[in-house]
Amino acid sequence: MSCSAFSGNRLKTSLVMIFLMGSLLETPARAEEARLTDIVATSAGEHLLIYFRVTGCFTEEMIKAIENGINTTFTFFIGIYEVRDFQRDKNIAEVRVTHSIVYDSLKKDYKLRLSERNSEMILVEDFHEAKNLMSKIVGIDLTGLNKLQKGNRYQVRMMAELAKIRLPLYLDYVLFFLSLWDFETDWYKINFTY
Repeated sequence: MSCSAFSGNRLKTSLVMIFLMGSLLETPARAEEARLTDIVATSAGEHLLIYFRVTGCFTEEMIKAIENGINTTFTFFIGIYEVRDFQRDKNIAEVRVTHSIVYDSLKKDYKLRLSERNSEMILVEDFHEAKNLMSKIVGIDLTGLNKLQKGNRYQVRMMAELAKIRLPLYLDYVLFFLSLWDFETDWYKINFTY
């Protein structure tokens, strides 16, 4: 058997193994994509408030990482634009909201920081309650109604992403699998006339 035939077979075997490993990474936990649901835009007093929830974002791998004390941050991007024909939509306001969670295995509680609550520490013992707080946007003040003009068309755009994980030292090379549970939703849009 020649050396080139042996290396050709080795290359084919390696490519098949890489393909099989890649297909195995698509687990049922990853099959459900993160998405925004229960989206509501409403006025309260002189403000435009936004409500929504992100679902399908807590995979088994993410839950294990959180329970092992890895700090996890969701970032929500929300913007309102005046829709204009034949020119670029006008940006009225943009808001960036962050929700962070870390598990303290000694005290057996979850520490959350929600930027819309001035990043004050919220302690929660129940993981379901922590997940609920992490995945909900409740009454974010997007803009004052005085910035909107009667009769004009507007569009609220929003999306959510899991912030990139920052691991100490060279653990990011060892724990490369953490990138498997990164997520980013599509942009969701609500159109309305004021």
